[in-house]
Amino acid sequence: MDREELSLLELQELIADGVQSAVPEKLWVRAEVSSVQAKSNGHCYLELSQSEEGRLVAKVRAVIWKGVFFALRQYFREATGSDLTPGMQVLARVQVNYSELYGLTLVIDELEPQFTLGAAELQKRRTIEKLGKEGLLEKQQELVLPDLPYALAVISAADAAGFGDFCRHLEENEYGFRFQVDLFPAVMQGESAPESIIDALQQVEADGSYDAVLILRGGGSRLDLACFDDYDLAFAIANCSLPVFTAIGHDRDHSVADMVAFEAVKTPTALADEFISCFESEDERISSFSTRLRLAIANKISAMEAAVSLLENRIKSADPRVVLARGYTLVTDDRGVVVNSVAALRPGQRLRILFADGSVDAEVVDS
Repeated sequence: MDREELSLLELQELIADGVQSAVPEKLWVRAEVSSVQAKSNGHCYLELSQSEEGRLVAKVRAVIWKGVFFALRQYFREATGSDLTPGMQVLARVQVNYSELYGLTLVIDELEPQFTLGAAELQKRRTIEKLGKEGLLEKQQELVLPDLPYALAVISAADAAGFGDFCRHLEENEYGFRFQVDLFPAVMQGESAPESIIDALQQVEADGSYDAVLILRGGGSRLDLACFDDYDLAFAIANCSLPVFTAIGHDRDHSVADMVAFEAVKTPTALADEFISCFESEDERISSFSTRLRLAIANKISAMEAAVSLLENRIKSADPRVVLARGYTLVTDDRGVVVNSVAALRPGQRLRILFADGSVDAEVVDS
């Protein structure tokens, strides 16, 4: 039986010729970065993929050669504020290459950063819409923050400058207020950040001794902060049993995590001021009570002093010596009993008549 036989190399060469004939020119391709490795030799190796409804439907190797990678990385970083990272959507210009040794590879020589930014924004809008339909955007607002939130659980990177700024600002408040601040370290950027922050949230809730949770991160590019637009992270924040405060990014940034939080401020130091103001307000309220109490006591004392003064005047006005000083006299019998009526007198009865300046004895001659 005659049959045609090919060596492996011959088969690979046929495939390579077919690929070259099918895709002779460069193409723009949309894909997700599954992995990326910048090697010490200057080349960058990637794996690109596509998923539909959570199912992987395509995957391919890609490379950016050394001669292109340095300039392309700089351009992409300046436009997006981020390097290529796993999970990122990209639009890349590629040349399809088939090697007899390494198989199919896409050689990338250009990236469109605006596509990446737009894809991230589109995903963010979809996440917000989903959370809204589930009633989670306002769920944290149902919680009540204690009047004096003392025990604070902070989720942040241990070496983050923002965390240091927060602690320093809180400790150096001019009133001398003291707080309990405990750090729950987490990854605050990149693909693993949402899961890491969710784990920290669960640890805080399991402890059960805190008044509030604070998620702190300094500024960053839109793509650096994209992890805070993650649906699972937003879901965990919205359903947390404690008020969650966020201080993520700068004024131009507003993440989904900010939207579902109990309260969002822009910087860690501004968040420190929020908690200081809680104690300041309570201190002012107590001072107000103290002032009102002092005024009430002073008014009560003044009223009592006026009553005493009035009573003293009445007592003085009723003093017999005061009456005698006005020209009146007081008559008593020999037992010292005041004589109020002539009818009580009898002839020969001894009397004493009191004047303001002395007294005389008398005898009733005729009654």
